[in-house]
Amino acid sequence: MSETMTQPANVKKSNTGTSPRRRAREFALQAIYAWLLQSQTADNKLAEVGAIEAHLRDDAEFASADQKWFNVLWQGVTREADDLRATFKPFVDRPLNELSPVEHGILLIGTFELTQQIEVPYRVAINEAVELAKSFGGTDGFKFINGVLDKVAAQARGPEVARSAQPR
Repeated sequence: MSETMTQPANVKKSNTGTSPRRRAREFALQAIYAWLLQSQTADNKLAEVGAIEAHLRDDAEFASADQKWFNVLWQGVTREADDLRATFKPFVDRPLNELSPVEHGILLIGTFELTQQIEVPYRVAINEAVELAKSFGGTDGFKFINGVLDKVAAQARGPEVARSAQPR
């Protein structure tokens, strides 16, 4: 498997000071990006998931990632992808097949965190998705990601969102 198939073309390698959780999200995005590209043509989905994960784990920088969090994201997104898409689709202004694989992957990760990982504060989930979009996405893709995930958060975590909007 070539390097270009496993990560977006403009991937930035790890910066000093990047948290292990953020690195896990970056690696999860790389894996999901490859999975989205390959799932359009692959016959054996299970083998492809294993091959993508093995390739990423061979990366010397993978050790700097929170490997448990990578597993949660990677396994959760690949297992729940259809339900995650159904959750964010009403808030997307175009057909899902017109999303870039980077935006699609980030929306899958962000929606997974918002709907399945309640221990992650909704603002953190959205902020991390926006940061991924700034690092790996198109020029203004982060605005799109933020808008969609704000709506997902309002739907999935209404009480938490409402509490945070109250004056202190």
